[in-house]
Amino acid sequence: MSRPTQVRWNILALLVALSFVAYLLRTNMSVAGQRMMGDLGLSHMQLGWVLAAFAWGYALFQLPGGLLGEWQGGRKALTLIALFWGVLNLLVALVPDSSAMGPLVIISALAILRFLMGAAQAPLFPVLGGHTIARWFPVSGWALPNALTNAGLTLGAAATGPLIAWLILSFGWRGSFALTAPLAFLIAAAWWWYGRDDPAQHRAVNREEISLIDADRPRSEAVTNARGAWKVVLRSREVLLITASYFLSNYVFYFFFNWLYIYLVEVRRFQELQGGLLAAAPWVTGAIAATLGGWACDGLTRRRGIRVGARVVIMVGLLVSGGFILAAATASGPYLAVIYLSLCLGGQQFTDSAYWAAAISVGGRHSPAACGVMNTGGNVVGGIVALLVPLTARTLGWPVALATASLFAFIGGVLWVWIRADRPIDEALGHAPALAGSPAPVAVS
Repeated sequence: MSRPTQVRWNILALLVALSFVAYLLRTNMSVAGQRMMGDLGLSHMQLGWVLAAFAWGYALFQLPGGLLGEWQGGRKALTLIALFWGVLNLLVALVPDSSAMGPLVIISALAILRFLMGAAQAPLFPVLGGHTIARWFPVSGWALPNALTNAGLTLGAAATGPLIAWLILSFGWRGSFALTAPLAFLIAAAWWWYGRDDPAQHRAVNREEISLIDADRPRSEAVTNARGAWKVVLRSREVLLITASYFLSNYVFYFFFNWLYIYLVEVRRFQELQGGLLAAAPWVTGAIAATLGGWACDGLTRRRGIRVGARVVIMVGLLVSGGFILAAATASGPYLAVIYLSLCLGGQQFTDSAYWAAAISVGGRHSPAACGVMNTGGNVVGGIVALLVPLTARTLGWPVALATASLFAFIGGVLWVWIRADRPIDEALGHAPALAGSPAPVAVS
């Protein structure tokens, strides 16, 4: 008997690369923003509006993004959105300077482009997690692949600080956007060439690998294209509670996404290139912690079920995250603050794959829509953070701005006392169980 091929891991490697490029092209504005404010005459609040535009576009198109995966399949959907990332990144480099256009025109142009970038990036994780990983990996191993793609995004964010800071110093902020755009075109071409919607469609996959992927996958669990999936998902108590907790958790994430580099340069007084290098530290820590979180969630799920696996990982991670951002707020030295911030983001990223595994488990055959709803809540908060952080810092000081994030993390963790990730939507709504014939804890075990 032949050994299973390993094509699923090649697919995962491409998904990790997609995540890396996506976060490099979405985080670049938070690093370039410090130079753009001086060049274009923008204030912190005006830059906040531009950053918030991305978050609102990203949040509003999460559910449509999940449905896009159901309608078009992962191969076509991920290729199209990656092509849009490259085009939109190039257009930012063409925004006129303050001598050619008034500030309102500049802010509007940047906000529109960032909103569109948010909309173009929104389908990535609902399609990647709810569609592609769900089809390419066995049910008992969803958390680790999601964790590794999450590590890809955090490594992309880690690369953004030093790379974009160096490009800005060498070629200007416009050059930093123009020179990174081709990465999107390259990854789109690679994914279209190698990716497939289903393992059976890939010529390099043998029967043994298909059997391995389908071994613990009941027939009724398969994702469907049923109309009105979003209505079913929005009636689920578990999906709504998971979404609320993800909203609270991502307040911490979006502080790092939008304001970390500016905080290090303007508040902790690091030089630009030094700030870019140190801004990578929390993201590297986050990548390691995200992988460990996926491993821990899968291990706990195999022993105790997804209800315990997701709950323990998320509660521990968010309590750790909230504690360390409080420590960073009061740290006496700048390097100590970086250490605490790194551990804070590590705690928050430790939880991420457990959220996705829980959403896939609860969503069942509607998992792309469930992931879309969860990620909508997790990214609506980005628009709030983009404006609330500079407002709080200006009125109450940066320590209070950081301490506010800890409160969100603590509440997000406590919510998991009431969340049951082992309760699929169809079962909760009184329909045929999504995992008919299997015990509930095996949903993602």
